[in-house]
Amino acid sequence: MPNLSDSQKRRLKEQLDGLQHEWELRNEKVKRIRRDLAIETDPTRQFQLEEQLKAENTKLEHLNNDLNKIEKLLQPESSYPPKPKNPLKTFQFEVVTVNAQGNIINCCEKEANYFAENLGNGVTLEMVQIPGGTFMMGSPEGEGYGDESPLHQVTVPKFFMGKYAVTQAQYQAIMGNNPSTFKGEKRPVEQVSWDEAVEFCEKLSQKTEHTYRLPSEAEWEYACRAGTTTPFYFGETITTDLVNYNGNFPYGSVPKGEYREETTNVGKFPPNSFGLYDMHGNVWEWCKDVYNGNYIDAPTDGSPWLIGNDNNKRLLRGGSWFNSARHCRSAYRNSLARAYRGYNVGFRVVAVAVA
Repeated sequence: MPNLSDSQKRRLKEQLDGLQHEWELRNEKVKRIRRDLAIETDPTRQFQLEEQLKAENTKLEHLNNDLNKIEKLLQPESSYPPKPKNPLKTFQFEVVTVNAQGNIINCCEKEANYFAENLGNGVTLEMVQIPGGTFMMGSPEGEGYGDESPLHQVTVPKFFMGKYAVTQAQYQAIMGNNPSTFKGEKRPVEQVSWDEAVEFCEKLSQKTEHTYRLPSEAEWEYACRAGTTTPFYFGETITTDLVNYNGNFPYGSVPKGEYREETTNVGKFPPNSFGLYDMHGNVWEWCKDVYNGNYIDAPTDGSPWLIGNDNNKRLLRGGSWFNSARHCRSAYRNSLARAYRGYNVGFRVVAVAVA
């Protein structure tokens, strides 16, 4: 570290103050764009807002890098302990709530911690810190199907979960191929079997210093609900402005909406209160568990249920672009043969034992 003169330090501090002010202004602009995007219905205007949001987020990232460089220069050498490989960072996001008619009735700002795993060639994997807690797993009487009962209490230890479903760029970086039908680096990978998703986790673990795996079904529902007890983390229903599902089959009092007939880029829609995106719709997500027809004798500690009548049948959660809104509920359970590949089936990962 070079020794800085007082005048150099003064100039750097002035530069730092200016960058921090610019960051605050741009961050407020990002919040306004997200707020406008959440309620905008015109497709042309939506596209314009998405492009603006993308540009502003890029500028924020550059500002963050510049701020980090200056802060590092201003720190005395003795204050430089070795940094962990994946230090936790914080990101801000906006959460929306809708009423039974699908109208947005509340918007609030949230933040969450995450770390970014470098997969090479400019590809990163963002893992969000999910706090431990206790929740009621399943659906209350009158909401769902028989295999979503009995409603039971589960305690889930803290863990990290992918901010998004695994993208095609991430899958390509680890597996060396992209089996997806709907191509796009930022779209979720699909056409992946359960065993291939497990293999991805194993190879990812070998490449990094963390242990990755598929989520347990309990972890998935806990992370999806993010403290909510309603059918969806958005509230009593969803709309196609908030989720990519088959809008011909809405939920509750919501009118029919758009049917896109394909996947969309991850992160297009607002996240839940934990900062996770697309937990409803877009693609089904494999879980580690074997499928059982109800929750009698299910684990209550958040661990996967690996005992069942058919080891070939594995759990999926979240619904997809192809499915009705009802199939996208937080509690809805799907099962398929572990060898199944479909253009609406993907996965997201969890990381364990992260300091």
